[in-house]
Amino acid sequence: MSRCALVGRLADAERVAAMSAPAGSGKTVLMRSWIAEAGLATRTGWVTADGEQRDPRGFWISVADALRGAVAGSALVRPLTAAPGVDGWAVVERLLTDLAPLDDRLWLVIDDAHLLGSGEVLAQLELLVLRAPPELRFVIASRYDLRLGLHRLRVEGELTEIRAADLRFSLAEARALFGATGVELPEETLARLHGRTEGWAAGLRLAALSLAGHPDPDRFAAEFSGTDRTVAEFLLAEVLDRQSEAVRRLLLRTSVLERVCGPLADVLTGSLGGEGVLQDLEQAGAFVVSLDGRRSWFRYHQLFADLLQLELRRTEPQEQTIALHAAAAGWLAGHGHPVEAVRQALAAGDWGMAARLLSGHWLDLYLGGRGATLVGLLARFPRRVVAASPELTAVQVAGDLVRGALEDAGRHLAAATSALAAVPAERRGRVQVMLAVLRLFLARRFVDFAVVAEEAQRLLALTEGADAAQSGLSEDLRAAAFISLGIAEVWALRLADAERHLEQGVALARLIGRPYLEFTGLVHGAHAMVLFRPGGSQAEWSSRAIELAERHGWGEEPLAGVAYAQLGIVLLFQGRLEEAEPWLERAERTLRTEVEPAAGMSLRYARAVLELARGRDADALAAFDGAGELAEMLVGPHTLVTSMRSRMLQTLVRLGQTGRAGQVLAGLDSGERASAEMRIAVAAWRLATGDPQAAADGLAPVLDGSIAGSRPIRMVSALLVETRARDALGEVAAAGRVLERALDITESNSMLLPFLLDPVPALLERHRRSDTAHPALITQILHLLTPPRGGPGGNRGAGSPPGSAVLGGIVPPRITEQLTDSETRILRYLPTHLTVHDIANELFLSVNTVNTHRRHLYAKLGVHNRHEAVDRARTLGLLAPSAPRG
Repeated sequence: MSRCALVGRLADAERVAAMSAPAGSGKTVLMRSWIAEAGLATRTGWVTADGEQRDPRGFWISVADALRGAVAGSALVRPLTAAPGVDGWAVVERLLTDLAPLDDRLWLVIDDAHLLGSGEVLAQLELLVLRAPPELRFVIASRYDLRLGLHRLRVEGELTEIRAADLRFSLAEARALFGATGVELPEETLARLHGRTEGWAAGLRLAALSLAGHPDPDRFAAEFSGTDRTVAEFLLAEVLDRQSEAVRRLLLRTSVLERVCGPLADVLTGSLGGEGVLQDLEQAGAFVVSLDGRRSWFRYHQLFADLLQLELRRTEPQEQTIALHAAAAGWLAGHGHPVEAVRQALAAGDWGMAARLLSGHWLDLYLGGRGATLVGLLARFPRRVVAASPELTAVQVAGDLVRGALEDAGRHLAAATSALAAVPAERRGRVQVMLAVLRLFLARRFVDFAVVAEEAQRLLALTEGADAAQSGLSEDLRAAAFISLGIAEVWALRLADAERHLEQGVALARLIGRPYLEFTGLVHGAHAMVLFRPGGSQAEWSSRAIELAERHGWGEEPLAGVAYAQLGIVLLFQGRLEEAEPWLERAERTLRTEVEPAAGMSLRYARAVLELARGRDADALAAFDGAGELAEMLVGPHTLVTSMRSRMLQTLVRLGQTGRAGQVLAGLDSGERASAEMRIAVAAWRLATGDPQAAADGLAPVLDGSIAGSRPIRMVSALLVETRARDALGEVAAAGRVLERALDITESNSMLLPFLLDPVPALLERHRRSDTAHPALITQILHLLTPPRGGPGGNRGAGSPPGSAVLGGIVPPRITEQLTDSETRILRYLPTHLTVHDIANELFLSVNTVNTHRRHLYAKLGVHNRHEAVDRARTLGLLAPSAPRG
């Protein structure tokens, strides 16, 4: 198969192209493909070095013959024979003389150049490379970097380098490779093979050959490793059998490790100099990969590690392998690598050591966002070992929380608590801290505010004690306690306390270098702002959370799903449905509701509201049912449940199911029925059943402020239902005043969602013809309520511009049809004193995006600056007239 990108790099190469990669990386195949595809067979001389050619005479005879075999060199290069007096330096000078008149492009390819060694012949080649005429080009392939003075060419821009990373097959290239051999694999199977081979060309080709005609490709892919006969033969012949006995011993004994450094290799081999050996192996392209800039830590290619482990089992007794694991565990534990130490202790069957290490470091994993690692380690313990250890049982609670197995977490927490007396006295205090932390985390998941508050205070007191201080985690625990307390206070509507504790926890997490804990606090803080203070400081919290997620690669973490959901909710509140949906969909793919049931409930509630805003009432009702199921998992009534139930009842009314809605209302307790949210639902039900006066009477305590806690967006919903009730009663002037009040609130916070959930388009059109202060806002709302031209009705929130009918002929259709929804939103901010940066923050856009929309707006209005735009918009009726000066 052709690798077009790499062939292109060779075709466009500078005077020297150097390829350096391990055996089987596809260097030779790539060079032959390039020559064939470029039609260079008659213009290329090819030399393959071998061990015999460390004698300069044999190598230079091959070079001369290869150059003479090319068209451009045949008439210039004189024949060279293997005479006893042939001197390599003289041959180079002779070649330079012969090739001096070269005026046509000629390539010299030298394959396996690493076999030339580091002696005289390499120095002679360097001379030829540096002094060759411009039309002589070199392609040199080797298993490791050669000392050819290439650094000079690199500085002069005359060197093209292709390394192992460039030669690794991408997933798409692997698919093409298998396809060329007639093997079609499912994506998951292909990805597994690609991962095992790390894109190594020989490994993929050998797998493709073995797969041809194989009866069970999935099983083959699952079992494919470096122990496969064809792969093992290749790696033995090309790598392992070429090493000295001492190097072979180091490779086999350190194959039990995930990664290795020199001192650790010395411990396992009983020798010194391990670091130098590892560096030499990496330099030689022997499937040893450096992991850091200092070249002190290394790992083996997966297939090579498989082969080494097979050879270790074949040549060493099992007791020796166990001893190697035990020695590695001791060294790793003593040098600050607890996770690897646990794995090695588990491999050695030392359950006690593994349990002590994991119980001492689980919180570090949990708070560091490495929950999957924690779960993986726990899974390797026999069940009987976990059940017999109160400390491991406590750690199992953390694993249950990561997996979202909240019932299991509660059961294991009870078991660990009841067995506390069995913990040795010197460790009992630390286990008490563990249990307090776990009770806190579990209660937070269930939004059990009372337990969270109690455990957070207990934990804050415990962190002042000696046990927490000795563990080095006292500040970690304080940060976790503050954040957990703040999250619970959000749902208890203690917003001032919640913001204060979240800010404390986030600041402390940042101070002590706990980015995942900081991320947790920011995500839930932003979540609180979205739900209870939309348009407030949420933008700052969420932007910081997303920046952390991007920086640390947490974009697919379930917690990131909460962040995506909250961005979708913000856009939803603003009526930007098309922009909100992709964020909600990404949240639905990422957020695991069993891990964060409260956040999952909010997400499904948001989905229901989105469907409702689009007029898809049946889909909305199904989403409300899903949110209700999650709400039942939580301890006690959740603060969103009443709002959710209110909207669900209004959906039933919109679907014409007033009887069912009445039955649900009759089953509510008096306290919930008297809430602001439920009064709005009752009023909508009264309207639908023909009693507008009862609807208006029921809303009075909401509208006059008698019922505390009516947020602005909820107040707008109440005002819209009141508008409909007054209009039904024939009180047109009163309906207009109520609608203007709703517009006043919406103008101040840009939250358009209530107008999509409780649409009153006819009343808005009538009101627009009155002396309203909000003509542009009305235009924008009517725009959102207008379905796309030629499309089906009922899709409120569609992004097409409104037609002239919506505008009633006052605003010239040509101008309004040209304005996009984004431009209309920005126009509303132009009469204010807000800067472009402030407007961007208000709309959750970048400054560049605002400037782009502003330029388009100016062009469509035919103006050149902000002042002219405001005047023009007022003349056209897009903005309210300026207030008269007294």
